[in-house]
Amino acid sequence: MGIKYDMAIGLNKGHKVTKNTQPARPSQRKAHGGKRAKFVRDLIREVTQLAPYERRANEILRLGKDKKALKFLKQRLGNHIRAKRKRDELQRLQQLQRKAAAHK
Repeated sequence: MGIKYDMAIGLNKGHKVTKNTQPARPSQRKAHGGKRAKFVRDLIREVTQLAPYERRANEILRLGKDKKALKFLKQRLGNHIRAKRKRDELQRLQQLQRKAAAHK
C-alpha cells in the first residue's frame, strides 16, 4: 500500500514546488564572443603584431624550450593557466607562419 500523504521527514520532505529556472547570467555568457568581436581582435593582432615579451617567448619556443617559455610567460603574466594559454597561442601562430611559408 502506497503513501497517501507526503512525509515530513527524509530527503524529499517539505512543500512540493516547481523549480524556478533563472536565465543565464552575463558572466556565464561573457567569453562567448561574436563574429565581429573575433574579427576586430584578429585585425588588432595583425596590426600591432606581438608584444616584446611575446616576441621573446616566441624565440624561446623556436629553440624548442617549451618549459623555459612557460616559466618566462608565467613570470610575466603572473598565472600558470594564463601562461599555458599564451604558450599554446604562440605555438599556433608559429604553425600558421610555417604553413604560410610552405605555401609561398
